[in-house]
Amino acid sequence: MTAIVSFQHVSKNYVTDGQPILALQDISLEVRGGEFVALMGRSGCGKSTLLNLAGAMDFPTFGAVLLDGIATSSLNDAALTTLRRDKVGFIFQSFQLLHTLTVLENVELPLQLAGKPKVRETALQKIAAVELDGLASRYPHQLSGGQMQRVGIARALVQSPAILLADEPTGNLDSITGNLILELLRRLTRELKTATIMATHSLEAAALADTIVRLRDGQIQEITRP
Repeated sequence: MTAIVSFQHVSKNYVTDGQPILALQDISLEVRGGEFVALMGRSGCGKSTLLNLAGAMDFPTFGAVLLDGIATSSLNDAALTTLRRDKVGFIFQSFQLLHTLTVLENVELPLQLAGKPKVRETALQKIAAVELDGLASRYPHQLSGGQMQRVGIARALVQSPAILLADEPTGNLDSITGNLILELLRRLTRELKTATIMATHSLEAAALADTIVRLRDGQIQEITRP
């Protein structure tokens, strides 16, 4: 299967207080549709930078990032906005739901902003896919943490993105609920043929991935498949 995201000898430098900081160094990695990848490493190892590059929220200093075959650095602002909207789904540790909107309205919102047809029908399908049938009219404060993260996953999937990016998606959940969320993510990744990249500190969470990429000091230290 063709790679959904490809890092080609990618390095990323930042400048802080006039001093250059090397966040990533010569990263080469491909993630294919249906593959669930866990990024592991200490804080500051480059996990978040790699996620931002994969989602076209940041751009390499050297090398190239191809998202669904498109070099992200080659696009103007309008094209980048379209690429992120149509190709990338984001899942957050803190859920990032709008608390004045119902479950259904939270999931509908990306479709409405994109001017897509069949908004309600599509949103309800994704709510069912994350096993929240019957809760569409509830508000976030009426949900458990695990249910809120399921809403976040449904919202991330509602535009059928090529890639899902999850930053510590179980960080605010207990271990049992977290494992259920990870099992759901793994199943949906395979069923929908989405490429999923998850940043995590948890060995238990990473063990549920197809591929574990260990980062250290901005470099790939090891790639394993449990």
